[in-house]
Amino acid sequence: MDFNRAQEIVNSPNHIEILHQGKSVWITGLDAQRQVAKVQDEEHVAEGIKEVPIQQLIENGVIK
Repeated sequence: MDFNRAQEIVNSPNHIEILHQGKSVWITGLDAQRQVAKVQDEEHVAEGIKEVPIQQLIENGVIK
């Protein structure tokens, strides 16, 4: 994924599923300078927020 698409997803009113290493994550923030996203695992919220390269994120479609 590129930064612009990640930003569109963050600003979207729809819930768009994003995968990181096969796990569904929620993007909580973006850093354009470093090209990283702050993500939280949707199923394991207790694991906290981690930073990952935006290029590692995969859009999996809108969840209804």
